[in-house]
Amino acid sequence: MFVLAIVATVAYYLLLIYFFVLWARFVLDLVRTFSRGWRPRGFGLVLAESAYVVTDPPIKFFRRIIPPLSMGPIAIDFGWSLTMLVVIIGLYVTVGLT
Repeated sequence: MFVLAIVATVAYYLLLIYFFVLWARFVLDLVRTFSRGWRPRGFGLVLAESAYVVTDPPIKFFRRIIPPLSMGPIAIDFGWSLTMLVVIIGLYVTVGLT
């Protein structure tokens, strides 16, 4: 039982870090939406690229399962939302295991 608690605690902290990285990606996408010419530079570029590299695989996976919903000129993408939902559920499960 002790080993399970350690594994659950480590998984919880990894999911928590991933949770914050997903929010960082959300902010970066929001900034790029409102300011098309903005590009990160220097250390910000390294952080932005890291956020995209880490979060792209699950978001693209969910985009393949549920493609963006087109409503006229607007498309609603559920990839980020579903990834965040899975991370939040994972956080609750790992808290329950500790």
